Amino acid sequence: MFLWDKSFRLKGFGYYILGSFLIIFFNSLAQIPMLYFASWDSITPESNPMDIFNHLSKNFRFFLILLTFALTAPAIWFIVNKLHDLPIMSIITSRKKIDFGRVLYGFSTSAIVVLTSVMITYFISPENYEFNFRVKEFLILAIIAILLVPIQTTVEEVVFRGYLMQGFGHWLNSRFMALFLTSSVFGLLHLANPELSKLGNSFILIYIIGSFNLGIMTLMDDGLELALGFHAANNLFIALLVTANWTVFQTDSIFIDISEPKLGLIDFISPFIVFPIILIIFSKKYSWTNWKGKLFSKVR
Repeated sequence: MFLWDKSFRLKGFGYYILGSFLIIFFNSLAQIPMLYFASWDSITPESNPMDIFNHLSKNFRFFLILLTFALTAPAIWFIVNKLHDLPIMSIITSRKKIDFGRVLYGFSTSAIVVLTSVMITYFISPENYEFNFRVKEFLILAIIAILLVPIQTTVEEVVFRGYLMQGFGHWLNSRFMALFLTSSVFGLLHLANPELSKLGNSFILIYIIGSFNLGIMTLMDDGLELALGFHAANNLFIALLVTANWTVFQTDSIFIDISEPKLGLIDFISPFIVFPIILIIFSKKYSWTNWKGKLFSKVR
């Protein structure tokens, strides 16, 4: 059972605090290449934080953002392996090896959700979308996204649903508190995203709800595989299909959303419909049982 590995209790929670600070430190170092190309003269009180990269091409800007995660990945392995004396697999899955069939199933499910959502919104309000397809730029984007987006999402999943969920779980002896805290922290870290300046801080709830969905599938499935695939497909297809000039990812996507950004009631209702359906699909596929035990029981 995920969170049940006794080896995690060999060292106290202080090691997780130290490990978390080390991850933040190495991630800050990994941002140096991106910050090197920043144009600090463009900063104004009203500006989007990403405006300091407006002088760069969208593809290069996207590459620099994702590069920080690729450079952070080795540090995570080092912290788990050397600080905690554990194999990296111990925070990824309870299985003997990664089940790539599960990763692919999570990826496919998320891809269907994103594609369906984009198609529905496009056909309902085509005037909100500007066709932006340019072969050269899109091919470069596709190469960058296919190579680096899975690394970005994997780093996030391993840190939050893997490393921190193990740490909080064994510290508080509660599977639900581990789920609650990692989901909340993951959502709150998006407060700096430029989307919130347009949509308001209430949009952070969407991130938290999505994080809960990933956390539940991790605990119920005893591993990160479904979450790894689901998260990767979500970010990959959004980057390729549609972006806007006020989002953190501004890419040479097929479409540009030119509508006035606003949050409606449907934006808050739909996650409570879509995510439970996804969890039900996964539960039927992989015969999940003992929901109460896996989500609310003590870790030890």
